[in-house]
Formats: sequence, C-alpha cells, structure tokens
Amino acid sequence: MAFLELKNIKKSYYLGKEEFPVLKGINLEFERGEFVSILGESGGGKSTLMNIIGGLDHQFEGDVVLDGKSLAHANEKDFDNYRRGTIGFIFQSFNLISHLTILENVLISLKMTTLSKAEQEKRATELLIRVGLGDHIKKHPNQLSGGQKQRVAIARALASDPEIIIADEPTGALDSKNTQEVLEILDSIAADGKLVIAVTHSQDVANYGTRIVHMADGKIDGDDRNKPAFDVVDKPQATTPKALSYSANIRMAWEHVRYNLKRNLLIIFGGSIGIFAVILFLGLGNGIKGYMNDQITSLVNPRTVTLNKQVTGRAAADPSKAIMEQKDLDKVKAIKNSKDISDAKLAYMLTQATYKYGNKKVNNQLMTWNASLTGQKFVVGKKAKTGEILLSKDDAKKLSKNYKSLVGKKITFEFIDPVAAAKAAQAQVNPALAAAQPTAKPKTVKMQLKVSGVLDGGSTSMQYKDLQKIFKDNKITFKANFIALSVNNLDNVDKTVKELKAIKNDKGKKDYQVISVGSMLSTINTYISLASGVLAAIAGISLLVSAIMIIVVLYISVSERTKEIGIIRALGGRRKDISRLFTSESFFIGLFSAVLGLIGAYLVEFIINTAFKGMIHYNIVQISVGNVLFAVIVSVVISLIAALAPSHAAAKLDPIKSLASGD
Repeated sequence: MAFLELKNIKKSYYLGKEEFPVLKGINLEFERGEFVSILGESGGGKSTLMNIIGGLDHQFEGDVVLDGKSLAHANEKDFDNYRRGTIGFIFQSFNLISHLTILENVLISLKMTTLSKAEQEKRATELLIRVGLGDHIKKHPNQLSGGQKQRVAIARALASDPEIIIADEPTGALDSKNTQEVLEILDSIAADGKLVIAVTHSQDVANYGTRIVHMADGKIDGDDRNKPAFDVVDKPQATTPKALSYSANIRMAWEHVRYNLKRNLLIIFGGSIGIFAVILFLGLGNGIKGYMNDQITSLVNPRTVTLNKQVTGRAAADPSKAIMEQKDLDKVKAIKNSKDISDAKLAYMLTQATYKYGNKKVNNQLMTWNASLTGQKFVVGKKAKTGEILLSKDDAKKLSKNYKSLVGKKITFEFIDPVAAAKAAQAQVNPALAAAQPTAKPKTVKMQLKVSGVLDGGSTSMQYKDLQKIFKDNKITFKANFIALSVNNLDNVDKTVKELKAIKNDKGKKDYQVISVGSMLSTINTYISLASGVLAAIAGISLLVSAIMIIVVLYISVSERTKEIGIIRALGGRRKDISRLFTSESFFIGLFSAVLGLIGAYLVEFIINTAFKGMIHYNIVQISVGNVLFAVIVSVVISLIAALAPSHAAAKLDPIKSLASGD
C-alpha cells in the first residue's frame, strides 16, 4: 500500500456556467524517502494539485488516501488536523511574516504542538542552525537575502516534523548557488525518510530528485525515476501536533500590536478620550452626591423622621392647631414597621429665639433634644442638662471667634411668647378678630443659661423638660409641636415614612406631615445619579466613534495581513484561530484605551480636588472601584464587538487566495 495515493483527482473552475477543467483525472502514488519533482509548464495544474495534496483545496473530485486513510469525507476540522500534523509547506515567495523575527516565524508552527515553550525555542533554534542561520535568529525577514529567507521557510516547514514536505517552486527566486544549497537540504530531508514533493518548471531542479512526474494540460504524461528512493527508518515523531491555544493567539496578537505601535497608540488615544470623559462625569456625580450627603447629614441624622400636624389655610398660623400629644406618639408607635423605630419622642421647636454673649447677638431657632440631633458630633462639651443650653456650631461661631471657649460660660437666652405672638399677628391681619378679642402685648422671656457644649451640626437645643418648665414659670402655654423618631436602618426609612404618611385622623384625612432627610437624600441622589449618567452617556458617544475607528483599522489590518492569514491556515491554524487573532488584538486596544483613559481621569480628579480642597474641604470628584471596573469592561466589550465583523471576514478568507496575495 502506497504511503500517499491520489485517485482520479479532478478539478474545474467555473466562469459563470462555463467550466474550465484544470485537473483531468490524476492518479499517483508516493512513498516516504522519495524526492518527487512535479515538472511542467505554467498553467498545467501543478500548483492546484499541490494545494489538494496539502489540504488547502477541498473542492475536488476523487480521493486522497494517506497511509490507507481516505480524506474523501473529511471536514474542515479534519483538514486543519491533516495540515498541522502531516504537511510542511515551502513556498516560492517564502511567505514569512514580516513583523516577526526568523525564530518567531519558525515558532508559529511549533506553537501548534505539545512542546513546552522552552522545547519549542530549542527545536526552532536547532532547525535554524541546521539550515545555516544560527547567527541570524534575532533578525527580521527584511534583513535577510532571498536564499536565507528560503532556508527560514524550510526550517518552518520541518518544525512540526511533518511526514510530507510540499515545496512550490522552492528555487524559483534564487540564484544558482542558493538553488544548489536548497536542493541539497531538500534531498537531506528525503534521506531522513520524509516524502518531499517539489513543484517546478525547471528540468535541472527536477533532475535533482529521485523521481520526475511530468504534467501537461491537467494530466500526467510522464513518471520517471532518476534514482532509488531513500531507505526509510521508522523513528518517533519529534513533536505531537495540537490546535493553537488561546494563549498562543493572544501572544501573537500582542506581537502585532507592538509591531504597529504608532498606529495602535493613536487608536488607543482616541478610545481613551471617551473612557476619560465617561469616568470623569461618573466620578463627578459620586463626588457631588457625597458632598450633598455630607453637608445634609452634618446638620441632621438621615435616619431621622419628623412629624408635624397636617394643618392648612389660616389654621397653620395658630400654634394651638399644631400641638402634638401622647395619643399622637401612640399612633406613631402602632404602625406595622414600629420594630424599626427607636427614640420616638415629643419635641418642641421655638422658631424665634435670641442668643446674646457680650455685644454679639444671634437670632435663630431652638429645639428640644430629639432624634434629629442624635448622632451629630460634639465639637466640644456635651449634651445640655438642667439650666444649660447646647449651641450649634453656626450659632456659637457668630457669638465668639473663639467659640469653643463658650463652654461653661453663660449666655442670654431670650424669646417672645409664641402663642401670644401668633394671636397678635392674626389680629393685625384680621381687625374684626382684634376688636372682638383684644390681645395684650406678647411677653418677652429672658434668662441666663450655661453653655454645655457645641454641636457640629443641627440646631441649638436644650432638654424638653427644661423648656417646658421655662414656659410654665412664665405662664406660657407649652405643647409639643412635632414628633421626632429614628429608624434603626437607613434602608427602612422609606418604608417607615410611607406608613407614617398613611396615618389618618378622625375625618379620614392624612394626620401628619412627614419629613425625612433620608428620603430627601435618596431623591437627591437619584437626580444626581441621573444627571451624571446622562452626561456620561453623552460623553460615551465618543466610544462609538472609537469603535468605528477600531473596525476600520482591523479591516485594514486584515487586508495587510492577508498573507499571514494564509500562512497560519497552511500550517494548520483553524478559522477560529484567525478570528481570535484579531479579537485578541482588539482586546488589547480596548484594555489599553481604558487604562489610558483612567490615568487621565485620575490625573484630572487630582487637579480638580486639589483646586477645590481649600474652598469646600471635600473631594468633589470621586472615581470608585466600580467606575474603574465599568470603564475596563465597557472599553473591552466595545472593542470586542467592533472586532466581530473584521475577525469574521478574516476567518472566512480562502487560504489559497490569501497565500497568493501580494506582500
């Protein structure tokens, strides 16, 4: 049984419906140890026959049988395996990849074996030494002569230790000296027990082999033996073939990114602009949101909820209509979500109070200690006890430059009877009411109180019982005018507020006006996030532009690397290996675009925060880890999506046409 057998191989090309036969029933047998020259004039079908033997052309009639196994029903995957493990190509135009060194050119074939990286490099080096290029392994193809390039092609063909070497016009571009040297190398390969098939139109080259097969007009018209075939000694194959790994694809893509560094840097820069803008706006949104939260929570606990009587119209000006009693507190404690409520108490707010120290005076509000003040930081001192007052930082700073020194000192606390003041105000608005119910001038209360401390935020305050006693001693009606409570968990604030708003009075109407800083913060944060998201989305339009740039560049790259694609396919690379090559290159572009964009965003973040630090004492731009991950993922995903069409186009290229394309 012949090692390689061609059975009635026929091949035609079509122009429209018109058929042009190229191979007209080829029957040949080959054995290992032969150096067979297929001789004939151009157009006789030699190269077409070699493409069929090499597994590059699958569209033919007849059968190719290798060592007793037919390829008649082989699929794409079978032919990839066949080329990878059985065939080594040597091309007339060398078909070396220009951006790789000659060592790396040989390693391409070895990447499709089970050898380790060190073993691959060792074998590639040994093969280059064998063909006389041991001193040139770090050179690129453009630094070599024609004869040296052909020797690299031979070393690459031998790399995976294939059983069949196909040489298409191996000396066509060489001078006589290099021709002789290449023929001697091919002869030595056949002597090693390989089957060498060389296509040539030179009789001198054909005479060098062990056998000459002559072709003319798509038929075999001569098959002569020059000398006996070499003896074949069976020995284990030096390598075991395997499909190109994903990591190998990535390394190859990286090499090309480095080779075209200037062009790729421009693309990366273009893509980074979009990432920079998106991340900067998201970071600005984070900073503004954080600043707003910080400012609001410095004034009041965000878990605090306050309730006032739902009073409208003229009744709103009457303090007696806004009173809160124990029954109101009981209603609050009876809601479904009551288990999450703590520190619910009746409280009072005096809207018009005056504080004096020396010749300084402040007009502001005063409230009894309640949940809205709990959690605020004490700048100095502590909560007020009987006969004491706790100043807010804002009020304290207006009374003294050295406001911390106020602790332990006495200030004058002054207010007007709020009930009488309200009635007087109503009388001014309604003269008829004034005539029916004459009102006395509102009483002014004045006293000395010791400062217990200074609170960082919130309001100036005192104990509920202390203010109640002051009102009683001065014969002023005192009733709580709001309820303050704390929700144990910020996540439950909205639910609690909803239940409190649902409380009805005897007339079936809403009983309370519910105010929640936590809910307000949530709404504010939503608006800020929406605004920053819209700005980021607008900035993201530039990402679409960068995606278009990547698509265009990859299509150009496919065009530039058509021959490289053909080489990889000829060596046994799969279609998906070609696709991965371009998607991996796009991955690097997307990744580095994200990195460059993030560097720019962090730099601008530093500049802006430094500029505003002295003004607001807060980092107004805050790029989060989530923003960084978002940038990387979005940039890479957009790049990979942009690579889909070009990579698919590259994978679909015909390897024969790819190899025939210009350099």
